[in-house]
Amino acid sequence: MIRILFSTLLVIHGLIHLLGFSKEFSMGSYGKLNGVTLLHLTKTQSKVAGVLWLVISALFVTAALLFLIGIDRYWIPAALAVVASQILIILYWDDAKYGTFANVLILFVIIFAAAATQFNGMVRKEVRHITSQVSQDFIIVSESDIKNLPVPVKRWLMVNDIIGKKMPTVLHVRQTGQMRTKPGAKWMPFEAEQFFTLNPPAFVWNAKIEIFPFMQIAGRDKYENGEGSMLIKPLHIYTAANSRGKEIDQGALLRFLAEMSWFPQAAISHYLHWEPIDDQHAKVTMAYGDVEASGVYSFDKEGNVSLFEAQRFGDFDGIYKKENWSVATKGYSTFLGIKIGDKSEVTWKLKEGNFMWLKMEVTNVEMAKCKFRAPKK
Repeated sequence: MIRILFSTLLVIHGLIHLLGFSKEFSMGSYGKLNGVTLLHLTKTQSKVAGVLWLVISALFVTAALLFLIGIDRYWIPAALAVVASQILIILYWDDAKYGTFANVLILFVIIFAAAATQFNGMVRKEVRHITSQVSQDFIIVSESDIKNLPVPVKRWLMVNDIIGKKMPTVLHVRQTGQMRTKPGAKWMPFEAEQFFTLNPPAFVWNAKIEIFPFMQIAGRDKYENGEGSMLIKPLHIYTAANSRGKEIDQGALLRFLAEMSWFPQAAISHYLHWEPIDDQHAKVTMAYGDVEASGVYSFDKEGNVSLFEAQRFGDFDGIYKKENWSVATKGYSTFLGIKIGDKSEVTWKLKEGNFMWLKMEVTNVEMAKCKFRAPKK
């Protein structure tokens, strides 16, 4: 609805500019326009101004179409149109002054759009960087690779029938869901995409969180070279958080471990150590860079992942501390031939009570399209 409303504003505002074109070329009806300008224009200059009114109209309509179909750079023709429009409005002030209100509104929106384009460009650069570190696009899990794994982990891999098959090492995951910042707070819808590499282990998560219509928070979570970082930018402009440090590193590592349930081929990675607990539980420890952390995977009787739990650092009222953290599976779907938990709930299990802060649904998992570096000789 918001997309349609803003597109409509751009189109209507653009079409109104045709009145200036009609006036200068004496075409059709142009209402009560008197054509008085702040500066005297010759006949030739008036014709040039008329053509400009037409060009501006076309730019606004083009921007509306680009915005409607989801092209991020719609703001470029819109910005050109606003600047040129306002110059002509000042020149034809008596006739056109009220168009300033529309230009100011559109200007605010395209400022945010330009910031979003810059933010997304940064994310794309980070994605290109992590995928450029990968030397092969597939791995093959063999019988010998899984023989020493705990029983439930081995069952998980065999149930998904990945033994002997080429499995991707770089994945693109799309998600939707809701999140909140504290118990009792409003749930905020979000859409996100995430890129993973398995060797070396890394991810980049890019989310758009809607707080109000036309009001978004951009969130980027990254794990690379054993280090995590979290960037939060309301409206893509203001940096509310740019967090780094050992607590963020540990949290990002555990996030990678938990989300490994979407790509079980990672279970044989050299940076993981598995320990058996019982027929439906196994402990996994990941050591990479200067950080090591562990969690417990729970599996149902069919061999599917049902829960991941760990002690994770979290930010609670500005203080980082370790608390019980869980990712519970609430539904399953099949992507790339693998049955994964596509619906999950993420909860902090605190002394004062459980705080579920995230409800997520995976909408697609695919092999990422990227360029790989040449293998080392």
